[in-house]
Amino acid sequence: MFEINPITFLLILLFLYPMAKGFLFKFSSHGLKGEVEETNRDISFVVSLLLGIYFGRKIFLIHDAGIYQSIYSLIPQSILNIIEGNTFLIYAVVIPGIIYVLHRLFSMILNSLSSLTVFPIIDKIERFLYTRKSIFKRIAGAAFQIPKAACYVILAVYAMNMFFSIFPNEKFNKYVETSTPYKYVCKGIVVPAMNSKLAKQIPDIVSNSFRIVIDESADGKSLPGKFGNATVYYNGVTLDEGVRSNSEIREYSKELTRSETDAYGKAQAIYHWVGSNITYDYDKATKVLNNDFDVDSGAIPAYETRKGICFDYACLYVAMCRANGIKVRLITGEGFNGVTWVSHAWNQVYIPEQDAWINVDTTFYKGGNYFDSRSFGLDHRGAEIAGEW
Repeated sequence: MFEINPITFLLILLFLYPMAKGFLFKFSSHGLKGEVEETNRDISFVVSLLLGIYFGRKIFLIHDAGIYQSIYSLIPQSILNIIEGNTFLIYAVVIPGIIYVLHRLFSMILNSLSSLTVFPIIDKIERFLYTRKSIFKRIAGAAFQIPKAACYVILAVYAMNMFFSIFPNEKFNKYVETSTPYKYVCKGIVVPAMNSKLAKQIPDIVSNSFRIVIDESADGKSLPGKFGNATVYYNGVTLDEGVRSNSEIREYSKELTRSETDAYGKAQAIYHWVGSNITYDYDKATKVLNNDFDVDSGAIPAYETRKGICFDYACLYVAMCRANGIKVRLITGEGFNGVTWVSHAWNQVYIPEQDAWINVDTTFYKGGNYFDSRSFGLDHRGAEIAGEW
């Protein structure tokens, strides 16, 4: 039986509603001017929403470069003490405040421009349609509702994207993955505006292309976490096989970090090399998505082919850290790729100077800074230690 995707259905309804309303009530100069002002408010809100989130995140959550760091440093320390690290407060109070100010400003600008340019055009169109048949007026009424219809869809996608990023739901996740309009608007408008380069750089990254299979019939090596003594296969190989290294990797890893004097610098140098030299393997991702594990996985294949998916990135990072005597973990959990939460693997390294484990994600390298980042937790969750060395 054919199943209608509720997200797709909702977005189609939201797009058609204002157009159907315009068709039913026909084109009217007086009514349309009011609609233009309302549309101006909608457009200014969408623009303010996207810009407010973009700059709000840059200033209050990331603030690690350029003008955003400068703006952040100008905020009184008493205010910073309240909002620092409080993601809920930033999203619930600070960013909405920025959005409100921008919304008022853009509404005023758009209404002024409409009075000078759009309203005279509307009057001319009304005079043109005055003697025309009713159907022409209905079509014109529907056509002038397209900007508002687009705003409705963008707002709905943004609201669902934000809600789902904070409150993941497996059923909703399934609908998101199969809703073409949602993914199109999300990747084309919402994600880039929210400063996640991830979906633009690697559109289908870790699209559940990470499979963990537990073989309880075999007496495997005991692993940390919930698997006990079962043999655990990650994309078709065991963890030991995945992180296995060779002399070439070990020698190159040591040469790569020769100029660094501490664990932090060495771990960061390895992060930059893996992230910039390993290419995401879409063909392999497709095979794994289809449960085809007749592929080479782990550190050695990633190093030799310069390609891999998240598990391969994480295994190679483990191998290169171990060659430098750096304590390292392979972590499994979920990553938010800008559209949906998907199965993912990344790393943690121990920094003796800080007496702390820091998060590292070489797979997301093209999406921004994922080495000891303040905002790492915004798109990573459910971390479990698969192995530690």
